[in-house]
Amino acid sequence: MALLSVYCLSISLLAVQQQAGSALATREQLQADLARLEQSRDAAREAGLVRLRLENGDFQSGDRLLLHVENEPLLSDTFTVGPTRELQLPQIGVVSLGGLLRSELQRRLETTLGRYLRNPVVTVRTLVTVLVEGEVARPGFYALAPEQPVSDAITAAGGLTQRAKATAIRVERDKTTIWSGAQIQQALGHAYSIDRLNLRAADRIVVPGRGDAERTFRILAVLVSIPVAAFTITRIAH
Repeated sequence: MALLSVYCLSISLLAVQQQAGSALATREQLQADLARLEQSRDAAREAGLVRLRLENGDFQSGDRLLLHVENEPLLSDTFTVGPTRELQLPQIGVVSLGGLLRSELQRRLETTLGRYLRNPVVTVRTLVTVLVEGEVARPGFYALAPEQPVSDAITAAGGLTQRAKATAIRVERDKTTIWSGAQIQQALGHAYSIDRLNLRAADRIVVPGRGDAERTFRILAVLVSIPVAAFTITRIAH
């Protein structure tokens, strides 16, 4: 069974409180990105990712949130998003996350908790669980902060094996490739974050092996050569 790991969360919740807001895409930024992408015929796939994110929000069932509320131990814990994209908090109840972006979560929790607590000091850290598979040392599921570079997922999986074909790395969602080729190479090279690539829980980072295509061609060549060889032997026999 694939191992679920939390990677690079040594930074304390309080330490990331000030940086989280600026590191995550806001609704206004995504709307501006979408308007720009819709002007390009070559950016239809990327525009679709942004549009889907604006419509449905970032949170999926099973996502985990690291919440800290000052002087409230029951509310300072790791919580899991429920099947209808809701958060069940002790003594508070249900907090809907449907349609909500990661950058909007802090304000939503402050507003909700403010109905029950006086001036709550809230810090929240979201985690995105992605699957890393193929030619890496430790394939499996890894939970990372959305501000982290997507390359950190590969690092968390132990890095590439000697057989890995780095130029063929791709990202899939529901068996459909959403990032590949020059785009994912640029993202890896420039340390683009998980949030910037509009990734969400259960997206798959696939690292193919070198020589996979070559082996396929060799097998096909052998299969093609069999009837040719049989025909040649038959002609010689006659």
